[in-house]
Amino acid sequence: MKLDFTKDAKRNVLASGIYNALKLLFPFLNRTLFLWLLGPEYLGLNGLFTSILGVLMLAELGFGTAVLCSLYKPVADDDKELFNAYLRFYRKVYRCVGTVIFIVGLCLLPFLRRLIHGHVPEDVNLYVLYLIHLVNTSASYFLFAYRGCILGAHNRTDVLSHIRSLTSLCQYITIFCVLYFTRNYYLYLIATVLFTFIQNILIYRESRRLFPEIQPHGVLPKHLQAKVISEVKSIFLHKIGGVISHQIANLVISAFLGLTAVAAYGNYYYVVTSVSGLIGAAYASMNGGFGNKIHTETKSQNFDIFMKMCHITQVLILWCTAVMFALFQPFIRIWAQGNPLLVRHTLTPVLTVLFFYVNQSRQTLLTFKSAAALWRQDRWKPILSGIFTLALSITLVTQLPEKYRLDGVLLAPSLAYLLIQIPWESHVVFQYFFDRHQRNQYWNFHLQFITLTVAVSTLTWLAVYYVKIDGIPGFALKAITAMATAGIIVLALFHEDAMRLLKLIKR
Repeated sequence: MKLDFTKDAKRNVLASGIYNALKLLFPFLNRTLFLWLLGPEYLGLNGLFTSILGVLMLAELGFGTAVLCSLYKPVADDDKELFNAYLRFYRKVYRCVGTVIFIVGLCLLPFLRRLIHGHVPEDVNLYVLYLIHLVNTSASYFLFAYRGCILGAHNRTDVLSHIRSLTSLCQYITIFCVLYFTRNYYLYLIATVLFTFIQNILIYRESRRLFPEIQPHGVLPKHLQAKVISEVKSIFLHKIGGVISHQIANLVISAFLGLTAVAAYGNYYYVVTSVSGLIGAAYASMNGGFGNKIHTETKSQNFDIFMKMCHITQVLILWCTAVMFALFQPFIRIWAQGNPLLVRHTLTPVLTVLFFYVNQSRQTLLTFKSAAALWRQDRWKPILSGIFTLALSITLVTQLPEKYRLDGVLLAPSLAYLLIQIPWESHVVFQYFFDRHQRNQYWNFHLQFITLTVAVSTLTWLAVYYVKIDGIPGFALKAITAMATAGIIVLALFHEDAMRLLKLIKR
């Protein structure tokens, strides 16, 4: 069964765009209430628990990614019997994963206090809070999260996005009321757990409604189980590197700088992840389509659609980078109400925007690489990159002057991407799927965009610099100036692409 890449991408981008817009707005309001009603230490505590459980989720080993990519071929061949066998295997694995996460999480209880530099808010029980977070993390594995792969394999991520949008909207309205009227962190966490259950139930119902013939039964042949496990070994190494690069940052900051520094880092990083989520709508629309095309189209046709998607996403990245570069610090000053512990010096937003650009520029390549199941070829890359990131983070956070220690943690992953991950990833894709000529075309494309991004970001910053009005009205004017300046330049440079994109959306 050949999927309609354009139709599915359009539908998925729209749904994912709505979901990511909600993820941008409501978590921002959530963090704001935390800062203003509970204080930065609670926000830092929340970030610390999220990072600890992010490490525990390594127990998933990458089975979700491996199984999803294994399902692309059964979908292309319309082999429902094999699909059902994969689903049953996946369900069994996920229940084991949930058990492991919960047990290992319990084993970490005695060491919680050692991960925090300085004091903890006196009106909370650190261990009870952690247990609630642990239940919320492990619950999905015991419920129906595994059924999300049915929708993903058929490139119906729009359904997942709609479910997540609905539950997120209801969840954040509930927790806003809880925080505003009670200021009770325990009730906030309990509400979060409740909506995790609701989301899983909705995924189960929709997957059964749309694909009633897909049910977890049958036995996956031994050689296919062995293939999945072989791929999982490589994906697991990628996950370890990813955890070291991202989740460990909060643990390093908490251990060496304290919970307030975790909150400050989290605010800057939150802006990046929120904007990344908007671009992520495009990536989410690609994965199932790429996976299907790999099995139904030629390599030349695959490269053509790959470069088209690179171009679309890179234009979005350029615009977002320019706007963020101009608005980052003014936004943080207003958001943190000028708190000197949360508003860092100018270098911090510069390094944060650098991280955003470097990380986002590799995502289309990573999406295709994942769809093509090219994990084994660079399985040691994330380990080397993760060790480099961890070692450099600890070195910089202990050796730099106190004013710049947090910046060291921000700089480390960007250097790891530039020196290790990106060169290795591109080598794998163009060595094992595309060819050398196509690789040169890809790199020339990125070199041109780097130059353009620096130029557009500088011009946008200069335009905002001359807006001398302070406060929220001033920031609103700066935001309009930044978006309009970057937007006009981008439209002038890429007006033909913009028109093609609008025609595609209208189809």
